[in-house]
Amino acid sequence: MTRTVSIGNQDFESIRMKNCFYVDKTNFIKEWWENEDTVTLITRPRRFGKTLTISMLEQFFFNRYADRGDLFEGLSIWEYPEYQKLQGTYPVISLSFANVKESSYQGIKRRISQLISELYNNYRILFDSEELEDTEKDYIHEVIKYQYNMPDDIATMAIHKLSNFLFRHYGKKVIILLDEYDTPMQEAYIYGYWEELVTFTRGLFNATFKTNPYLERAIMIGITRVSKESIFSDLNNLEVVTTTSEKYADCFGFTEQEVFEALDEFNLSDKKGEVKHWYDGFTFGSFSDIYNPWSIINYLDKKQFRPYWTNTSSNSLVGKLIKEGSPDIKKTMEDLIEGKSLTAEIDEQIVFNQLGQKESAIWSLLLASGYLKVNNYVFDDVRDGFVYEMVLTNREVLFMFRNMIKDWFSQYTSDYNEFIKALLQDDTDAMNTYMNRVALQTFSYFDTGSHPSEYTEPKRFYHGLVLGVMVDLRERYSILSNRESGFGRYDVILEPKNRKDDAIILEFKVYNEKREKSLEDTVSAALEQIEEKQYATDLVSKGIPEDKIRKYGFAFQGKKVLIG
Repeated sequence: MTRTVSIGNQDFESIRMKNCFYVDKTNFIKEWWENEDTVTLITRPRRFGKTLTISMLEQFFFNRYADRGDLFEGLSIWEYPEYQKLQGTYPVISLSFANVKESSYQGIKRRISQLISELYNNYRILFDSEELEDTEKDYIHEVIKYQYNMPDDIATMAIHKLSNFLFRHYGKKVIILLDEYDTPMQEAYIYGYWEELVTFTRGLFNATFKTNPYLERAIMIGITRVSKESIFSDLNNLEVVTTTSEKYADCFGFTEQEVFEALDEFNLSDKKGEVKHWYDGFTFGSFSDIYNPWSIINYLDKKQFRPYWTNTSSNSLVGKLIKEGSPDIKKTMEDLIEGKSLTAEIDEQIVFNQLGQKESAIWSLLLASGYLKVNNYVFDDVRDGFVYEMVLTNREVLFMFRNMIKDWFSQYTSDYNEFIKALLQDDTDAMNTYMNRVALQTFSYFDTGSHPSEYTEPKRFYHGLVLGVMVDLRERYSILSNRESGFGRYDVILEPKNRKDDAIILEFKVYNEKREKSLEDTVSAALEQIEEKQYATDLVSKGIPEDKIRKYGFAFQGKKVLIG
């Protein structure tokens, strides 16, 4: 009988007791324990089983589960007698920052204070401990009472002190498990309180993981590897495992063999090819063909091909970085959406306060988040570092970016749609009317907030527009941007898939008062450039007649646009 598929269940005990569908990942316990690393930081994309792994580790090691070996019977870890003896023998401190999402530093401090207070409240057994002094029990009571307004000096030392109390009570060092450690960092970057949170977090992590003599082992799990300089400056005992590392490569996500065995179990063997097309593509270390567990579980349950993973949570940070990014970032996204690759240096230490300025930081974040995968990498002697060739991970991710780009124009849908309609109908007057409305509304929307010049702002805007056109007209046109043709590089060409449609060439220029007297002159300069550089060469070589090629010049002056 096939097992029940439980959607969203991240509690190991519940899954095992109810005989829900589960792919055995307990060998991670043995691999991690035998590596003898004191503090391990593991990064994986969201919905890759990180929280379930933390639950599994807690219920394997925590002495509260000393009589629950039944949870692991029949799994790979239970094949080893020494690990049967290890199960349920340690005090464990387990917490998650998954819900630490606030728009202010004060709000996030309240949430962390609440988590620490609840953590202490779970160890009321310490009030009866003969190993603790009365003053220490009073301290525990104070931490529980603070709840929403804990002073920084108490909050940063709280887990360190709890480790001390548990060590003395049980006579054994503690294991600390921290899930989604980087969620507050992403919120801090989005809402602008990064520096404040970094100072607090550095103190908390230093006391918890570095200067903690009561610590046996610790695991921190998240999506990104936040830079050492930001919050790990004192942690020289940290073992970092990222998506490019070999360690634990098959411990998160489903391997192709595991996916195909699941499809056989659910009588879906004939769907293996389509499942691979939709959901395969992740690579960890040199281990390829990793599948996203959330997508596979949902497919087993619903038996419909949908972009399950990319719809699971907000992509606000990724959207913000691309939308407000430079023209080069948008041009690269055009290539990625068209199935082309990106070649770039990658620094896996994410420096959040560099995301708005350093292009490589954005690609590093997209790689860590699972939106990009590495096809190949080589060591570049000139750059003295590795250079990675990356593409969008799979069809799901492509759907996500297309929908995200559509959302950019969603609040201007009427004017934007009318502009697209006018473009297809060769109605220049209507194009001018609607494009000016769209430009007026969206210029600041594509602004990075760093006072771009009158030259770079239109470039950012029109590459955002090009991405929108690529998504909306992809069924009807192949949209090409910034490619060589004739004697130069054109801005945009729309090549029709049906030869009954006209081809379209768009050239964008910013008004230059030193060279042009009016926007009309700028439009003329754009049209002249199309002719002088012979941008229509590639279209003609493909058999498209000259009279089926329409050419438009876009002239920008501030937020005003003239099309001719």
